[in-house]
Amino acid sequence: MPKPESELLVINKMYDLVIWGCQRIAKFPRDRRYTFGDRLEGRLYAVLEELIEARYTADRAALLRHVNLQLEMLRFQFRMAKDLRCVTSGSYGYASRGVNEVGKLVGAWLKKSGK
Repeated sequence: MPKPESELLVINKMYDLVIWGCQRIAKFPRDRRYTFGDRLEGRLYAVLEELIEARYTADRAALLRHVNLQLEMLRFQFRMAKDLRCVTSGSYGYASRGVNEVGKLVGAWLKKSGK
């Protein structure tokens, strides 16, 4: 059974955000990189992994709702990264747009799943 392109799109968008985020986290100040940076990076990976799992799971509604929660946490973590001066305002804007875009795609996927 082939998967709809929208599922691949959200996974690809999240993949791109993970790559971008990891590149930024590597440049965090040392005192933030191994505590806050690790938590942020771990959440980025977790969202990507859950999206991949949802693609191959028949009952994906619970997973997609959890992804929405994780995306909200990412929003706050990126905001905190900006406020702690770990990323620039421009990078924060890019991250916010990326998280919002993934969130819209996840919401559409959840709605389409009929749950």
